[in-house]
Amino acid sequence: MADTIFALPPGVDFPAELVAGLMQRMDGQPPEALARLTLIVNTQRMRRRVTECFQSRGALLLPRILLVTEVAALANLTLPRPISPLRRRLQLSVLLDRLLATGTTHFPRTALYDLSDSLAALMEEMQGEGVTPDRVAALDVANHSAHWARMQAFLGIVSEVLAGEAADAEAVLRRAVISVGESWTQAPPQHPVILAGSTGSRGTTALLMQAISSLPNGAVVLPGFDFDMPVQVWDGMDDALTAEDHPQFRYRRLMDLLGRDRSDIRPWTAATAPAPDRNRLISLSLRPAPITDQWLTEGPDLPDLIPATQGLTLLEAPSERTEALAIALILREAAEKGTRAALVTPDRNLTRRVTAALDRWGIRPDDSAGRPLALSAPGRLMRQVAALFGQKLTGDALLSILKHPLAFSGPGRGPHLILTREFELHLRRHGPAFPTAESIRGWAGKQRLEHASDWARIVGDTICGHEAMGRMPLADFVTLHLSLTQAVARGFAETGAGGLWDKAAGEEAAKALAELQAEADAGGEMSPLDYIGVFQGVLQRHEVRETESVHPGIMIWGTLEARVQGADLVILGGLNDGTWPAQPAPDPWLNRAMRKEAGLLLPERRIGLSAHDYQQAVTARRVVLSRSKRGAESETVPSRWLNRLVNLMAGLPERQGHEALKAMQARGDHWLQMAAAFDRAPEIPPAKRPSPRPPLEARPKRLSVTEIKTLIRDPFAIYARHVLKLKPLDPLRPEPDPRLRGVVLHEILEVFLRQGGGDREALMAIARTVISEKVAWPLARTIWLSRIAKAADAFLAFSASTGGMPVLMEEKGAVQLAGLDFTLTGKPDRIDRLADGRLLLIDYKTGDPPSPKQQMHFDKQLLLLAAMAEAGAFKGLDPEEVARVVYVGLKAQLKTQEVTLDPGQVAEVWAEFARLIAAYARSGQGYTARRALESVRDASDYDHLSRFGEWDLTAEPVPEDLT
Repeated sequence: MADTIFALPPGVDFPAELVAGLMQRMDGQPPEALARLTLIVNTQRMRRRVTECFQSRGALLLPRILLVTEVAALANLTLPRPISPLRRRLQLSVLLDRLLATGTTHFPRTALYDLSDSLAALMEEMQGEGVTPDRVAALDVANHSAHWARMQAFLGIVSEVLAGEAADAEAVLRRAVISVGESWTQAPPQHPVILAGSTGSRGTTALLMQAISSLPNGAVVLPGFDFDMPVQVWDGMDDALTAEDHPQFRYRRLMDLLGRDRSDIRPWTAATAPAPDRNRLISLSLRPAPITDQWLTEGPDLPDLIPATQGLTLLEAPSERTEALAIALILREAAEKGTRAALVTPDRNLTRRVTAALDRWGIRPDDSAGRPLALSAPGRLMRQVAALFGQKLTGDALLSILKHPLAFSGPGRGPHLILTREFELHLRRHGPAFPTAESIRGWAGKQRLEHASDWARIVGDTICGHEAMGRMPLADFVTLHLSLTQAVARGFAETGAGGLWDKAAGEEAAKALAELQAEADAGGEMSPLDYIGVFQGVLQRHEVRETESVHPGIMIWGTLEARVQGADLVILGGLNDGTWPAQPAPDPWLNRAMRKEAGLLLPERRIGLSAHDYQQAVTARRVVLSRSKRGAESETVPSRWLNRLVNLMAGLPERQGHEALKAMQARGDHWLQMAAAFDRAPEIPPAKRPSPRPPLEARPKRLSVTEIKTLIRDPFAIYARHVLKLKPLDPLRPEPDPRLRGVVLHEILEVFLRQGGGDREALMAIARTVISEKVAWPLARTIWLSRIAKAADAFLAFSASTGGMPVLMEEKGAVQLAGLDFTLTGKPDRIDRLADGRLLLIDYKTGDPPSPKQQMHFDKQLLLLAAMAEAGAFKGLDPEEVARVVYVGLKAQLKTQEVTLDPGQVAEVWAEFARLIAAYARSGQGYTARRALESVRDASDYDHLSRFGEWDLTAEPVPEDLT
């Protein structure tokens, strides 16, 4: 049998050696002989690299280079146009929607598109492997759960429904390969046909390899074949269940298909791996799990491991961030020395961290994967607009769109940014929680800013009013989505889309929208939530390759790209189990046993492919093996391949394995130390506990009774608010918090009492009216109304038993301290005049009332209001003695905390308060941070300003005179 199966060992530059072998075989032939040759490769990247290798040899007539997907051209076949992958997924999503409606199975609607994507992938795999629907239908599911039986029945329905539709690309490709093979049996091509770079892991590609290897002038060139693997290991890999995850298993299966043996695989060229001894070490470490006992017998036969691993570095970082910085430092050194270096990893989070770290030095790596369209500026804006559909508009969602760099990117962006800033301040302070077109126009009508009314109209027409959307055809969703996004982007302009479609990201976004528009008729009707899932799934199918200049010698590759490239230094990053190799994705359609019985690929296939990528990359000239010991949430587990390598080396003391491993780790520790030194912040002494002493004229001359508690417990907060004039911003997304609950409760009781009181029904009617106006959250409305209903009878009983009549409610008052330039203000909730003419002060609380001790030492609000009342501070209320003060806690149950005032007690409180204010009227008194907070866990709005955390409550305050 003629030699038609060739291979190159792991570690060699496969495209370069492929071209070198072709040129050797064409030596002595006329120039046109090379042009008659047909070379079939598996990826577009491989085709580009092979072309570059040919061009580097000077002027040549190039061979015909085809992709595997273009084999129909070999026999001049006219094949049907395959169905669009997106259209197939939309069709399947409609069927899945109907399945969900039957109630026979359950899955979240948000997973509708993801499930249709996995189902489409299964159908493509069935077509590629030649597995018919009848074969799946004939599977014995008697020993499986009812879930798998339902899925089997559903797959049968899908196959029947789609039988008359256009075929998927995999089916068309398989038909082309079969037709080409049949035509070659009748009239084999006279020119050489060579397939190179594929492992034959897919059934269709393996069929093509079988056809080519049978040609008299055919050849197959395999990448990364392990010539060091013993024959007995090869012979033992006959069971997919135990050997599928081995990097060489797919070659064993391919040779079985071709009817060949391992000895039939010949070297393509005489090229050897950069480190042959390391290849032997890696080969032994990757033996299938059942036969790793061969480490004991073959390990001592390995060469000295110190020179064998001279080009290996093991970098085990304490964290993901440190790993990324260390890798960036290695790449920076490579850039300085002109070394061609590549980071190879499937972890996109790691590549983003490394890219960000390299940006410090102005190095932009050539990232083969590009950037996900969903994370680009157009992708983010389109996702934010889609998220409006069927959802009540919140302030943060509105502002996230208005602040997007592409919003109002046409003329007039400057006024837009000014209006957005002013509107955000208004929204934080005054709401509403759920903005509407009317509320935005109402705000704009009160502004004197340029373009305010036009801006409000555009925002209201485009961003507001989409919460009531129901089910619509997908085509209508796409049209509306596109229209709204373009309107937001163009802003004040009458036409166009601003900068939405500019640059590479905009062009890719336009391509994604055009694809969705073209296939939208297959999506049927859907809900807004379904549309959001579909749209995000479409975006995930697209990557953005930026056209900006990149460093020519610093690359980031995925594992697939690394197969066809060559670099002097290769960094294998993210070598943790679950990342490299990744965990097999869960299959909702067929379990592992059913897949094996049907003849489909097992989940371990992807692990085996990853292992093959690892074996090819780890045998390069210089290699860094990198991992982080800890992820974002927990400790990590080393990649199984790295774990095997370390354990094998540690168990070979006679081959100096332990010393070689230490040397690899030492080389990695060098970079970790550099990363730690680079990332080490300068030592700055921690801040002292502040106690600022501003000038007397800058100190507050007016405080409310509610702020006196703050002055006692956290004076620094008073300093920050009244001296520095720093007020905390209200949250961007308001919540039904205790503050709002207090405002609502006070208004309910004030309205109730001003209207003369009444029975329970009158109180509840007022409560329903106020809550409906003030509380925008339906759940909060229900809960708060329920609490009031539970406490209503107790409140009415308390209100009727005070022994007096309300004479003042929610009225402001003020009184000036004698001899001091200071005014105290206050607004009591309610003051009753008792039968004896004295007064009763009442304060409503939505929480627990303060205890008598807290009132005496800290919570002096009611006692100070009593002093103000006795001083005649409230308009319309003559000075009168206060008999009692009472806090009323209105929760599900009414709680009261009443203090009967003794004669002279109010005067004593006032005198004590005057001493407090007099102390802060002296220049030596500082505003100490967190002076007497009730709990260490209590937070202050100004903790970040006082740098709390650099000091604790045991630290002595450090006074500082300010000018």
